[in-house]
Amino acid sequence: MITGNYPNLRLRRNRKQSWSRRLIQESELSPNDFILPIFLVDGSNKREPVSTMPGVYRYTVNRISQVVDRAIKIGIPMVALFPKTKNSLKNEIGSESLNKNNLVCKAIIEIKKRYKNKIGIMCDVALDPYTSHGHDGLVRSNQIINDETIEVLINQSLLQAEMGCDVLAPSDMMDGRIGKIRKALDKSGYQNVQILSYAAKYASSFYGPFRDAVGSKGSLKGDKKTYQMDFRNSDEALREVALDIKEGADMVMVKPGMPYLDIIKSIKEKFRIPVFAYQVSGEYSLISNAIQKKLINEDAIFESLVAFKRAGASAIVSYYADRIDKIIK
Repeated sequence: MITGNYPNLRLRRNRKQSWSRRLIQESELSPNDFILPIFLVDGSNKREPVSTMPGVYRYTVNRISQVVDRAIKIGIPMVALFPKTKNSLKNEIGSESLNKNNLVCKAIIEIKKRYKNKIGIMCDVALDPYTSHGHDGLVRSNQIINDETIEVLINQSLLQAEMGCDVLAPSDMMDGRIGKIRKALDKSGYQNVQILSYAAKYASSFYGPFRDAVGSKGSLKGDKKTYQMDFRNSDEALREVALDIKEGADMVMVKPGMPYLDIIKSIKEKFRIPVFAYQVSGEYSLISNAIQKKLINEDAIFESLVAFKRAGASAIVSYYADRIDKIIK
């Protein structure tokens, strides 16, 4: 409700000076709001560019210190690890996800050894980086099978927890997996490992560059519409979140971010739980390429990130996180 009327009320008075605008601003950004994704690649001494994501790179485990050092220096609380698995290690059942020597496990060990608990580690729980068909779950008769997939995800979660992962982030969208993973973690003594559920993950066209980065785009057979959400639905997101909270999720994720600000706002208002937003690869690449082509200026980055906070996001997963100190200034 607006009280008062023109000319007695002039809203522009509060906008006249910089100091006044700063006093009344409603949303603020700091490095504490960000999670930095890191892409991993096999080998040694590599820092290779992701061709579809300007300014983003894949790192070998022995080179990730250069990006983690930067994250810690500017105050980023957590990094998220995503592997580009060799095609020779992929198969129908994604067995590399359960290998103690896979890229993610090696990276967890390296980060914990070097930095202790100076920065948190978030790990994706899903099979798509490891399957030859590119899906997040097991496939039978051209269908993604739910319950059998969960059994693999439980073992993947336990392995990552054993290696030292702080926050497990199931992104697979199988029904019931949060409760079963939570139960398995607690039974195995990992009561303090947090679960960030990708509770509202949509079957989106904005994931393309990410799939390039992890090497799953070329192998994906079909689409993910039978398990990821329909982008036309919003009430369904509330049902997904409600179930995951009841099953033990500590935090929930909305993915993608910008096209789903209404979902972020609805979840925050309904459940008052930490809601994270993922500014996905397609969003990042659209903005970055538009800046390179001088269609928009760099201020668009800051504007896009503030939008998440304005909608109610507690934290943002963004490929801009390693530059956030400069973006905020």
